[in-house]
Amino acid sequence: MPSSTQQNSSWPAVRTGPIITGAALFGAGALIALAGLAVGGTHLFSATRQWIREMEVPPTEQARIKWAQAKTAAAAGTAAWQNGTSAREGAQT
Repeated sequence: MPSSTQQNSSWPAVRTGPIITGAALFGAGALIALAGLAVGGTHLFSATRQWIREMEVPPTEQARIKWAQAKTAAAAGTAAWQNGTSAREGAQT
């Protein structure tokens, strides 16, 4: 058996040409994907801004209204719990 076949038997024989080509294609694909993400993200952001502008009640105002409703409901629940009124008594009046 020739000794040359036993050289570097722990590593596979790899040609650099296909590896460089694969890396270049991978890089090009990544750049195309980033460009697509930028175009799609920009359009989605623009469409969302337009949709918010067309709303009758902006989201910030809607959040303020819901927060006020939640605080009022919590205060009413706390008052009912502290005063000991039951749901039955409230329904009869």
